[in-house]
Amino acid sequence: MTRCRLLASLLLYAALSNPAAALVSKDGTTGRLPAMGWNSWNEYACNINEDIFLKIGQRIIDLGLKDAGYEYVNIDDCWSDKSKRRDPKTKEIIPDATKFPRGISYVASKLHSLGLKVGIYSDAGTNTCGGYAGSLGYEDIDASTFSKWGIDYLKYDNCDVPSSWADQYEYMPHYPGAHPAPANYDYATSNTAKRYNTMREALLRQNRTLQYSLCAWGHAHVERWGNNTGHSWRGWGDIRPTWDGSDAPGWNWGLMPILDQAAKVWNYTGFWGRSDWDMLEVGNGNLTIEENRSHFALWCALRSPLIIGARLADAKAPMKQEILDILKNRELIAFNQDNVYGASARPIKWDGKADRVHPASYWVGRSVKGVHLFMVNTYGDTRKMEVRVDEAQELKDLAAGGGSLVVHDMWSGKDIGTVAGGVKGVVSIDVKSHDTAALRISAVGA
Repeated sequence: MTRCRLLASLLLYAALSNPAAALVSKDGTTGRLPAMGWNSWNEYACNINEDIFLKIGQRIIDLGLKDAGYEYVNIDDCWSDKSKRRDPKTKEIIPDATKFPRGISYVASKLHSLGLKVGIYSDAGTNTCGGYAGSLGYEDIDASTFSKWGIDYLKYDNCDVPSSWADQYEYMPHYPGAHPAPANYDYATSNTAKRYNTMREALLRQNRTLQYSLCAWGHAHVERWGNNTGHSWRGWGDIRPTWDGSDAPGWNWGLMPILDQAAKVWNYTGFWGRSDWDMLEVGNGNLTIEENRSHFALWCALRSPLIIGARLADAKAPMKQEILDILKNRELIAFNQDNVYGASARPIKWDGKADRVHPASYWVGRSVKGVHLFMVNTYGDTRKMEVRVDEAQELKDLAAGGGSLVVHDMWSGKDIGTVAGGVKGVVSIDVKSHDTAALRISAVGA
């Protein structure tokens, strides 16, 4: 339901497993791990104001979310003056004086005083998706303005792109064969890449480090070049709080189509750059508790940014404790934020199908704590889900010594059994409809 490194001076380049070299912040921290925070769009859309963000900042602290790692409070679209647009002399974007009577810098300073960071939204087109001033052609001015205001994070969307900036070979992941490019065409030379790289360069010229989030919807194969451009890149269209399907235009998607795409590009994620599968819908819509659990576990497994999209400060509809518990699950967050292993979990098995309704059901990843299995039941009934040790090299490595393996449930925080038989052993568990088993496997005595 949304639309969707940076230090001035020197940058360090580090190679990852993906084709594009990583763009590494000299401060050594910003963007190395997935961002965690909250964004205004899913619940407030354009109905935002200064008071909302100050309340949200305090709620993030009061609910224990800051202690769990959530730090960014992100202002999405509609924050500027839609009619005045830019100052006639400086050309700086003018904040909406009704919504932000003391300016964006005031909000940023208040959030900073709480130990939080603040994000803002702009667009690599002439207008934002809501029709407000975009940054195309004003990248240096806007980057300087955001830095001056104390902004820590930029979500950079992809609406209202002039025809003169259209890609010669347009690529959209949900219509992959619509405009085929010649073999070996380099999408890093596309106009989409150029638009996003222009803002990257403008940010690098500032005296402030900003997290740079490319909201390019997977267009122009952003996964192939995004790692050299920003900290994260949206890999698909906008998310909505449903298990599967999409809206009629095909812009807002449920969880399963997004997971299906993630299974195709998982290997582009690593330290300093990662696919972003959009904001968390945990707590929104009519998702069941099992679907909420799956959503959070899978986004953690994918090492996607964890940006909460639920309402936090609504006294009439306070967040349920069970939803808050999901968002604060320390073991899943620890996997997402692991400081040694940066790659996404990878798909190892499909349950009979491989499509937008039944994507990959079995995923494996590493952390400093061991090997992790994520098993999502995409069907309508409880199912026994199993992984043989010899189906994943990570598990085979654990079992190479011939000893038993300990199975730990990341939801309950408890060990729930052992697996014997070495590489012939089987990890087996019953999983409810649309739920995800999140297991950590380690060698006995490890």
